[in-house]
Amino acid sequence: MSNPVIIKNKINKFNKVITVSGDKSLSIRWVLFSSLAEGVSKAKNLLISQDVLAAIKAIKKLGIKSSINKKNECKIYGKGIEGYKYKKNITINAENSGTLGRLILGLLINTSNPIKLIGDKSLSKRDFSRVSKPLSKFGARFRLRKNKNLPLTILGSNKLRSIKYTENKGSAQCKSSVIFGAMRSSGTTIIKAKKSRNHTELLSKYLNLPLIVKKYKNYDEIKIKKIKTIKPLNYKIPSDISSSAFFIVLTALSNNSKLLIKNVNINPSRTGIITILKKMGIPITLININTYKGEKVADIKIKSPKYIKSINCPKKLNSGAIDEFLIIFLVAAKAKGVSYFKDLAELNQKESPRLKWASYILKKMGIKTDVTSHSIKIYGNPNLKIKKKFL
Repeated sequence: MSNPVIIKNKINKFNKVITVSGDKSLSIRWVLFSSLAEGVSKAKNLLISQDVLAAIKAIKKLGIKSSINKKNECKIYGKGIEGYKYKKNITINAENSGTLGRLILGLLINTSNPIKLIGDKSLSKRDFSRVSKPLSKFGARFRLRKNKNLPLTILGSNKLRSIKYTENKGSAQCKSSVIFGAMRSSGTTIIKAKKSRNHTELLSKYLNLPLIVKKYKNYDEIKIKKIKTIKPLNYKIPSDISSSAFFIVLTALSNNSKLLIKNVNINPSRTGIITILKKMGIPITLININTYKGEKVADIKIKSPKYIKSINCPKKLNSGAIDEFLIIFLVAAKAKGVSYFKDLAELNQKESPRLKWASYILKKMGIKTDVTSHSIKIYGNPNLKIKKKFL
């Protein structure tokens, strides 16, 4: 690691109320939906991060104007569903954002000129054939490197057709990209998707777009028709549960502490960390639960536990905690007994091979692990104390 964080002072017990930054998944989706809307969309509490700013730069390349003030309030001046300007020699840089890189391809399948998509070193190692293959069935064409990575070039079609698609990896990015592609295509596209995050579907339903979801035990069936217009979306973006997770875990690993995090997105597809930590004995309560523009939000109360229990984590909780497992593993390191997390091959499809990194970090802390390409066992130590730098 080139930029380690060094903490010199011990954190004492605390009793605090905090608000964390806006949800990244919703921020990026708001940018993309608003870029296609008829008129001006406004957002408060937009996450001003590298990924979200990359999304704003991307729509600017497509002729869509935006503005941001000092209060993180953003306006996007949409020109309608056919409002993108496909100039020659456009290159869109998704930087480090897999969400942006994959989702925007679904919106570009009608481009009349080739568009090049690039990313940073990390994103360029990720598999983009997972979206290029289904999107090519609509009628778009792709040129990828032989290893299926970025950079790629997309050339769209003005004769896009509906498709049938099965998404069996539980990837919300792939599913959402196909949903966006279907919105540009004639006929009805049918997606059979393994359960995963459903932010795109919820925003589509809130905007009254022609999308129908039927829920079954192990998958969702999604039907989408071509859209004609999208109304402007004024949105106060709820706080990000992934950002909240660090403070939740900090409280779980502290002594005699309490924390209240305000107005957090608790979409059921995102709350795996809460379910897992509650099973490990962490006192977590959701209060002031309500629904805002299709998304569930709540305040989260956390207390320090008397002790932490180990867990044999049910695989059905994996997709709801996929971005939080590395810090969940830190809680397991302080648990009494052996914790087992399995069927996590998807973690290695992220920016880095996260299972390998988890094992490396935990061993540096003095925690024994058994790791495979898809699982990890963590031998917890309730008396763990770290007395030296380890990275």
